[in-house]
Amino acid sequence: MSTKTPMTPDSHTVTPESIMQLGLGFWGSKTLLSAIELDLFTELAKAPLSAEALTARLKLHSRSARDFFDSLVALGMLEREDDVYRNTQATDVFLDRSKPTYLGGMLEMANERLYPFWGSLTEGLRTGLPQNEVKTGGAGLFEAIYGDPDRLRLFLGAMTGLSMGASRAIAQKFPWKNYQTVVDVGGAQGGLLVQICLAHLHLKGVNFDLAVVGPIFEEYVAANGLKDRLSFRTGDFFNEALPAADVITMGHILHDWNLEEKRMLLNKAYQGLPEGGALIVFEALIDDERRQNAFGLLMSLNMLIETPGGFDYTGKDCSGWMLEAGFRETRVEHLIGPDSMVVGIK
Repeated sequence: MSTKTPMTPDSHTVTPESIMQLGLGFWGSKTLLSAIELDLFTELAKAPLSAEALTARLKLHSRSARDFFDSLVALGMLEREDDVYRNTQATDVFLDRSKPTYLGGMLEMANERLYPFWGSLTEGLRTGLPQNEVKTGGAGLFEAIYGDPDRLRLFLGAMTGLSMGASRAIAQKFPWKNYQTVVDVGGAQGGLLVQICLAHLHLKGVNFDLAVVGPIFEEYVAANGLKDRLSFRTGDFFNEALPAADVITMGHILHDWNLEEKRMLLNKAYQGLPEGGALIVFEALIDDERRQNAFGLLMSLNMLIETPGGFDYTGKDCSGWMLEAGFRETRVEHLIGPDSMVVGIK
């Protein structure tokens, strides 16, 4: 009797390529993160360089330097003509440390903190507990970032760049002409408020955030010529009422917290709005069928790694919580890339 396993109809055409690419995806990820750590893109932003010159500039060993550079070419992070390497358009804009659009602060944090922590994902899935510094008795995510002024400045700048597309989309898609004032809860450097007020000259806004953020926000606002229309209010959104405004925004805030805390923040927003006022919640919302927005789903796993109870959610989820809080109507609108917003009207 034959012991061979019968061939399925697709056995001759199916390949393991996608499985291997995903399973070994950390190879490419760590290659990019090491390039950022070495300031490779910042160096190439000054001028294209040969492999030999780039190796010397970054103080690399010659053994694998060319493989390293060419891996970045194959991954779409560098361009090469003959033996000369240059940044791509995207890496020149977003990974040059000298530019205000630099996103590397976020990825530097990923390299320094998240990369090793994600090695304990399986343990997190089994225990439901964070796998970051808290696991060994250290400070948590927010304490680690907000307790270091240099790291905080880099992080807030990176968040501004990362959210720039969504911020501009919100400035365009929401009917701001119907409102006069806006409060951004946990508004960080002020990226959203600046984009909204640059696009709508009648608006005035307030950033409600922790005191340590104030000087960074004020510097960014001044650089954009909006000191007369944007101000900072020190506060803790867990322990204080939210400032009143026609519109309240929460960007990349709710996913940090558990369901009870999410509902509490939505209730506070409801209390801070007038009748007809609007709440805008935006982040990488998971699609309602939970099949397509891989970034949003993986971000939710990152909340497992980083927080005691945080998780990402669908637009339908958020709409339901808003209606429970008392909002009379809600809508979900796609912004850009993985980001969408949920709008609730009081």
